[in-house]
Amino acid sequence: MNKNNIGSSFDDFLEEEALLDEATAVAVKRVIAWQIAEEMKAQKLTKTSMAKKMHTSRAALNRLLDATDTSLTLTTLSSAASVLGKKFRIELTTL
Repeated sequence: MNKNNIGSSFDDFLEEEALLDEATAVAVKRVIAWQIAEEMKAQKLTKTSMAKKMHTSRAALNRLLDATDTSLTLTTLSSAASVLGKKFRIELTTL
């Protein structure tokens, strides 16, 4: 163990290992996937009906709901939000 890491934050460690951006992306995707799945449950929407309303395939919806798959488009996110009667918002913030 590197003694220089004692007392540093986990974010510092991830940044030193060049893993922070990937970990952040996965964390954000997990939250988004969870929010969409919860709203689908609340509205009693099946994956098949959700995909149909989004004009996409069920496989594409499965990728959207896969918490570990960070490769998706803003169009897909916006479409899912719209079907659920929600808005998707993304913003840059100061570190």
